Amino acid sequence: MKQIEIYTDGACSGNPGAGGWGAVLMYGEHKIEISGFEKSTTNNKMELTAAYEALKRLKEPCRVNLYSDSAYLVNAFLQGWLDKWIKNGWKRNKNEEVKNVDLWKELVKLADIHEIKWIKVKGHADNEYNNRCDKLATDEIKKNS
Repeated sequence: MKQIEIYTDGACSGNPGAGGWGAVLMYGEHKIEISGFEKSTTNNKMELTAAYEALKRLKEPCRVNLYSDSAYLVNAFLQGWLDKWIKNGWKRNKNEEVKNVDLWKELVKLADIHEIKWIKVKGHADNEYNNRCDKLATDEIKKNS
């Protein structure tokens, strides 16, 4: 299985507001950068979108180290939030539905295909690739707003 390194980030100007996402995918000597924009969205949705868009580009099952500064994304996988949400019919509690269910469902499917290690990194710190993803995301907002 190929070993892939993925860094992701999402950004929003206002929350909700104009949003952007960015990701850097690396395999050996190869590196690609991807990014996108949504006119009206939330920061959390952009964080999930960055991970989804990066993972869906993998053409075969891979081992993935996925780095994100989003506790929302990483903790959902590492702390069993997703298992509880699925068990409860995509509800956080009796009255509150999980937001971004469509993206969560797609991420769960992708997590079943790949061996993903979810790694939380500190945002806006000294991580070169997290900073690059942040720039990709914020540049999308600037050029599309």
